[in-house]
Order: sequence, then C-alpha cells, then structure tokens
Amino acid sequence: MTRIRVRLKQNPYDVLIAGGLIKQAGRHIKPLLPSPKSRVFVVTSPTVRRHWGAALETSLENSGLSCETLEMNDGERNKRLETVERLAGQMVTRRADRKSLVVALGGGVVGDCAGFLAAIFLRGIPVVQVPTTFLAQVDASIGGKTGVNLESGKNLVGAFHQPRAVLVDPEVLSTLDDRELRAGMFESLKCGVIRDPALFAFMSRQSTKILGRDRKALLRIITDSVRVKAAVVAADEKESDLRRILNFGHTIGHALEAATAYEYFLHGEAVAWGMIAAAEIASESRFCSPETAEQISSAVRTYGPLPAVRASTHEVVSRLAADKKTVAGAVHFVLPLKIGKVKIAADVPADVIRHAVEQIRNNA
Repeated sequence: MTRIRVRLKQNPYDVLIAGGLIKQAGRHIKPLLPSPKSRVFVVTSPTVRRHWGAALETSLENSGLSCETLEMNDGERNKRLETVERLAGQMVTRRADRKSLVVALGGGVVGDCAGFLAAIFLRGIPVVQVPTTFLAQVDASIGGKTGVNLESGKNLVGAFHQPRAVLVDPEVLSTLDDRELRAGMFESLKCGVIRDPALFAFMSRQSTKILGRDRKALLRIITDSVRVKAAVVAADEKESDLRRILNFGHTIGHALEAATAYEYFLHGEAVAWGMIAAAEIASESRFCSPETAEQISSAVRTYGPLPAVRASTHEVVSRLAADKKTVAGAVHFVLPLKIGKVKIAADVPADVIRHAVEQIRNNA
C-alpha cells in the first residue's frame, strides 16, 4: 500500500492507494469516526452501487459500522443544489447527527456533492472519499474543494471541506468504460505539464500500455498525480496562490462545459481542449515555444478522440466572465512556460483568447 500525506497545517490526512482497498475500507474508516457510535452514510450513484456498493457496505459492516446508502444520479447536470438538498433531507429522515460521517463512493460529481453535503449538514460533519473514476482518483477527491454548478457557471457554490482520508483502489477502474478512463488521463497530463516533467514524458511515451490498462503503468500515473496534487494543496489549501496552477486547462474547459449545458463533454474532455487552447495562448503570447505547445497538444490528442467543439466562439468566450477564477473582471489563465512549469496570466488580449477558441473549434 502507498500512503501519501496531504500535509495541511490543520486537519492533515492520508491518501491510501492499493488494489483491493475497497474491500478493506471499513478498517481504515473506523478509526476516523467522530464517535464509536457514529453512523456512516454512503453517498453513491446507482451504477457505482451496482458494481461496488456491496463490497464497501460489507467491509463497513464487517468492521462493526452502522451504515446506510443514499443514491444520487451521476453526471454534471445533477451537480446542483437541489441534489444536495434532497440528500440532506434523506439524512434528516434517517436521523443523521453531528457525529455521523459521509462516505463518497463515486466519481467527481458524487465526490463534489457528497463533500459539499458533509460541509454544510449540521454546519459540518466529516467525509471520506472513495473515488471510483480515474479522474476522481488523481484529482477531484483530493484537496477538499466541494460544490455544485449553477446555470451560469461551474462550481460557483461550494466550500473547502477536507476529507478525513481518501481511499484509492485502482481495481475499481475495471468497470470504468474507455471514454471515462481517457477523460481522467487528461488530469494526469495536466499534473505533468504544471509540475512533473517525468510524468508527462512517461505518459507521452507509454500511451499504448496505459490505454491498454497495464496495472503497473496505471498505478504509477495515479501515484505520481496524487503526489503532485497533495504537494500543491499542502502548500496552498485555499487556492490563494500556488494552487491555482491546478486549473491549467480549466478556464476554457469550464466555459465549454457551461456553453454545452454540461451534457456534451465529460469534464476531462473539456479540460483537454482547454489545455490545447492554453498552450496555443501561451505560444502566441510568447510565454512558451511553439514546440512546447505542440508537445502538449500532441500528448492530449494521444489520449483522444475528443468530441468536436460545437459551441460558437462567442458562446465560449462569453462564459469566461462567469468563471470563478475571474477577478475584478480579468480572466486568469494558467499558461505553460515549459513542461513542468507554468504561470498565472491575467492580461491575455481578447483577440488571442478568441483565436485560441477558434483553433480548437476548427481543429476538432
């Protein structure tokens, strides 16, 4: 088992990575309970519950834990306040209290909603993340960012609420379809671009093995990505400075999701186009060389195919103003300087942004 510490000044926690971990979850969760009599509320989706619910519930019960399971529908369109309100109502009906603990079993949407639920229910109860998609394992489950979408933009309502632990079991990826797996790969590529050149090089060279679900290759990518995320979060928990580099590809990526009503792209796919656009902006603004931009674009496309960008340039650009990273009207972009190093830029000319969006629309 690999144990990676998220070294926060307050409430540090571990990310545990091991095959078969979901069947041992109970013994890892039990010491984290607020009270010996705490009840566990598992939040999951019907699909994930069908595949992995029994394994988790059995593990909890074998450790002597009382648990109940709540279901929510997956997909970005369900990452809304009404979903969290419905789950909170079910917890009240089932007599949850301040000593209860939430376990998020699912992908990023379930993790974000369950985490936000834990952050606000009775003004805050603990949560443990058990991510079941590649994207959630390498990114969404770590760092305590929880929240939901509004019609006007993504993740505009939320809270920082760190988990008590994150349990990553690569074996659950066996039920993940190829499109979801590829979508998660883009978050690992992101980690390589912003901080880990060796990870980027490995993913560029070993795409056949990785997409073929080679166990050792997947384990390396997960572990390296988690190390990057944990280090950045530990250095900047509340996204005041350094942590913003984790948004590489997300500025235009979130705009693409919003412009298509969260029903067309998987999150990782939108981020992938956002990474290509950010590399184009960096190259045109002379922050990076054309060769670096091409390296990024080529690596992203290796893990495609990506859905075509059907939203108009105007629709995408107009959504940028509503992005939560916009400050005083200025849109902030994370732009590569070279593989492994990025900068935050808030002075990108409007015509450069439009041109980058046109490029991904034309090259889809």
